[in-house]
Amino acid sequence: MKLYSYNKCGTCRKAIKFLQDKKIKFELIDITETPPSRQTLKAAMQSIGMKKLFNTSGVQYRELKIKDTINTMTESQALDLLASNGRLIKRPIAVDKSQIMVGFNLAEYEKAW
Repeated sequence: MKLYSYNKCGTCRKAIKFLQDKKIKFELIDITETPPSRQTLKAAMQSIGMKKLFNTSGVQYRELKIKDTINTMTESQALDLLASNGRLIKRPIAVDKSQIMVGFNLAEYEKAW
């Protein structure tokens, strides 16, 4: 399993703790340095939708005024933007063979792992 996270993110730390407590092996990847691939992001987008894949509380989301442009953005434009800037992506993103989870929801994690 791969876990894309950011070390200063409290939600990411909760996901890491959950996986460690369950003794689930995972590769920790800094989402700001190595964002998920366009293909991974597309799969996540198909699961939760384009708008929910953006980190709407992030500084860069506000600075780039994405709120004002997201409704006219194509899926391809959104994927290009997200794949090039990990700070725009909602985190953490857990990727294993059968699923992709965006964000940390304890109940969903317990069901999946």
